[in-house]
Amino acid sequence: MSSTDDLRRAERAFTDTDDATPDQVKPLSASGGNRLLSLDFTRGIAVMGILAANIVAFGQPMIAYMWPDGFLTPHGETSDWMWVAQFVLVDGKMRGLFTLLFGAGMILFLEKAWERGKGRDLQLRRLLWLLVFGLVHFFFIWRGDILTLYAMCGIFCLLFVKWRPRTQLGVGITFYLVGAALFTAMSAFFYWVMEAGGAEAMAATGAESGGPSDPEQVRAQFEAMKTQGLDTAQVETPMIQAGDYLGWVQYNLIEHWAEPLSGILIFGFETIPLILIGMALYRFGLFDGRINAKKQAIWGSIGVLVGLAGSLAIGLWTLERDLSFYSTFMSFVGTSTFVRLPFVIGLAALLALWGPKATGWLGSRVSAAGRMAFSNYLGTSVLMLFVFHGFALGLYGELTRPQLYIVVVATWIIMLAWSKAWLSVFRFGPLEWLWRCLTYGKLFAIRREQAPTA
Repeated sequence: MSSTDDLRRAERAFTDTDDATPDQVKPLSASGGNRLLSLDFTRGIAVMGILAANIVAFGQPMIAYMWPDGFLTPHGETSDWMWVAQFVLVDGKMRGLFTLLFGAGMILFLEKAWERGKGRDLQLRRLLWLLVFGLVHFFFIWRGDILTLYAMCGIFCLLFVKWRPRTQLGVGITFYLVGAALFTAMSAFFYWVMEAGGAEAMAATGAESGGPSDPEQVRAQFEAMKTQGLDTAQVETPMIQAGDYLGWVQYNLIEHWAEPLSGILIFGFETIPLILIGMALYRFGLFDGRINAKKQAIWGSIGVLVGLAGSLAIGLWTLERDLSFYSTFMSFVGTSTFVRLPFVIGLAALLALWGPKATGWLGSRVSAAGRMAFSNYLGTSVLMLFVFHGFALGLYGELTRPQLYIVVVATWIIMLAWSKAWLSVFRFGPLEWLWRCLTYGKLFAIRREQAPTA
């Protein structure tokens, strides 16, 4: 399908039911007209999983997200095995799922815009406002922001929204694998030099060619990545623990002003392909029942199992090397990217099948959290600001890995409780409403109309 008319002729399974309460939103069929519970439920899982992935970087220096020795608290054997569990189940995978859903959401939004006689200009305006939200988040709340990356990559992907879905899928997978190969080669080279005898080999060669002849000189040339992360932690930690919020913001603005742009070079190889893959999967019918459910379940299960098995093998390999910096670096940004893709696509396929059936006490709350994923993502960062910074609870650098997971569970409970309660009174999440108003340039009613009383 290469034209707007072709897209409109594709079987659609979405109409706007923002006035419906979470209990009134019904599972949809391919011929139905209710809100896509599959997308809501999957977003709910993703936004909860994002917190589990990010909690270490909220409560400890950023470098600790990947490397356990970056913790300011002890990281014993139990925590090491928890690192493996998080690596296998969460790290990179929840971000990948969220990115795939972002691509699906872009096409969903455009379909509705085209039906109303609008086009990519409206989506562009929407993404530019997302960029504003992301920059505020990055500089004033938490530097692990992903919204800025989504906005910039999404603007680029607007060029390809009218590609045939097979083209989007093929190009997305191809460039994802190219990026994975490049980062694996780069990270493997660093590991070889720093921890697998490469420095000695390069020093021997250097002695003959006039280069560095001492292995330590060779290693020093490649140490900047590690020392930069440690230096940042040494500067940030006292400010955060002392509650010097203004000083911390000033530091972000001065020292990290270019990171939102440079992030495209690091994560764009993953983000842009996954957005394209999400676009294609949405148009193929992954989220609305147009794919045979049995086949979707089989292939989804295979993808998840392949991803888990591969991630476990990589995680155990890294553990055998005592979770050293360059082995964890290679595992995070290199080898794991290959097994992450089948896991993300497989998990999306399974959650899309489970979502319409998840209408019970817990499932309806997960779906409500997904309907408010934007508010929950940014709201979680604001909450963590008060949990960890010194001007509030001041727990930064104080909690071990197991204790950080307690914070995750407590936040999940808050997220599941407030999302459904909010949506029982209001049509949109607070930030979803603000983003909608800014996109369309007008105020929308946010409260639900109350039924007249007798």
